[in-house]
Amino acid sequence: MYCGSCMHDNTLARAMARRGVDLLLTPMYTPIRTDEENVSIDRVFFGGINVYLQQNFAVFRRLPAFIDRLFELPWLLRWATSRGMETSAKQLGSMTVSMLRGERGFQRKEVLKLCQWLAEDVRPDLIITSNILIAGAAPTLKSKVAAPLLVTLQGDDIFLDDLTEPYKTQSLEEIRRFAGSIDGFLTHSEYYADHMARLLGLPRGKIHLAPLGIDTHDFASESSSDGSATPHPNRVPTIGYLARLSPEKGLHVLVDAFILLRQRPDMEHARLHLAGWLGDANRSFAEEQFNKLRQAGLGDAFHYAGVVDRRQKISFLKTLDVFSVPTVYREPKGLYVLEALAAGVPVVQPEHGAFPELLSRTGGGRLVRPNDPNHLAEALYELLINFELRRSFGQTGQRNVLAHFNADAMARDTLDCLRPFLPDAPSAPGPVKNEIGA
Repeated sequence: MYCGSCMHDNTLARAMARRGVDLLLTPMYTPIRTDEENVSIDRVFFGGINVYLQQNFAVFRRLPAFIDRLFELPWLLRWATSRGMETSAKQLGSMTVSMLRGERGFQRKEVLKLCQWLAEDVRPDLIITSNILIAGAAPTLKSKVAAPLLVTLQGDDIFLDDLTEPYKTQSLEEIRRFAGSIDGFLTHSEYYADHMARLLGLPRGKIHLAPLGIDTHDFASESSSDGSATPHPNRVPTIGYLARLSPEKGLHVLVDAFILLRQRPDMEHARLHLAGWLGDANRSFAEEQFNKLRQAGLGDAFHYAGVVDRRQKISFLKTLDVFSVPTVYREPKGLYVLEALAAGVPVVQPEHGAFPELLSRTGGGRLVRPNDPNHLAEALYELLINFELRRSFGQTGQRNVLAHFNADAMARDTLDCLRPFLPDAPSAPGPVKNEIGA
């Protein structure tokens, strides 16, 4: 599937490179998948096949490097991940603990390989890992590479919360053990900074707020003349959802709200458009939701578009009047909110996680009580029957996202956040020549 963290990191790396930053975006486990130009290097560390084999078979922890390299070929990893495998925390407890143990875990060879490459070939001025779950090598990295180490926090708690015991407790213990080796943490919302400080026992002062952003160039180029994605007030009302089809994303909440919405005046023709990844683990859940709609007589009122590429995503968003992904969990980022607003589509989101901050800064929609289909249906109805309100939210949200949440603004502000860790970087805005390994 398209991974939100991978997409964010790739967008940030592209924008930083445009500002003159010398950086390497380095995949872990598998090659990344993104719906825009992929700027990651063509090499994978901690290749998923090797990590699995070393976890489960002692002989693979002792094999020579040339055999390991056979399992690291990008085409082989792409083939393996194309088979529909999924990473469930409930099934990966022991491997998670081992990875967090770093050099003391079963993947010791992989830790040393990464550290040697960084120390001898790259020699970066700064290292950033994209989440805490791949930072178990931190103590070894700090001993071998003379560079500050930062960790981005962007959804780690969701995986940790889903771990079964004793692995959840053991994982938190390991993170707290090596957290002192990390020079600082980056996150995208005040909510998540406070939450992760409590969860991991981190000093709040070590967590820095890095901006969130998306590549908006093709959104902006395809905007209508008035900037609105709803140019005609009389078209069929359409609600959209673009995310994984899963319980945690709240698909069932939206389906229940849509059934209630269709019972309201002037909503008898309203439609629900869905798009996003549907993995095998959630197929029965999604079919249950589809059947719920069919049993309500709404089989012809919804459409599932599947996984969409970038061009299809923008086209999909521009068919919508209102957008909602009513997550059950507390979302730390919410890139899909920025994408909907960039297309000029107002949003209705639950009042938790990063959503209150996003909507406060963009002015692009309404907040509702979490896990409350009735309140969600009420808010959707209010926007759908009021074209001027809908257009106002859409235009305001789009204007603010295009101006303040674009990739170049994210790169500029992120570099400002990183400057204290880059002593040789120029203090004035402009190209930064320090090399960053991400």
